[in-house]
Amino acid sequence: MTKKPNYKAALDELQTIIQDIESGNIPVDQLSEHVKRAAELIKTCRTILRTTEEDVARILEELESSEST
Repeated sequence: MTKKPNYKAALDELQTIIQDIESGNIPVDQLSEHVKRAAELIKTCRTILRTTEEDVARILEELESSEST
């Protein structure tokens, strides 16, 4: 089972892939594989951001409700 990267690792890898694509360092034969990997990394980053946003919102709600009691 492959461990999913954390946000920083995923973002760093994604930036490297983008730079390689833009500079033409990826052979056409491997381009599809790299684009698929980039899509996976984008999904990972979105999931992490969404989860973090939900966690922060929940924590803030808990703080607000504890202040009102």
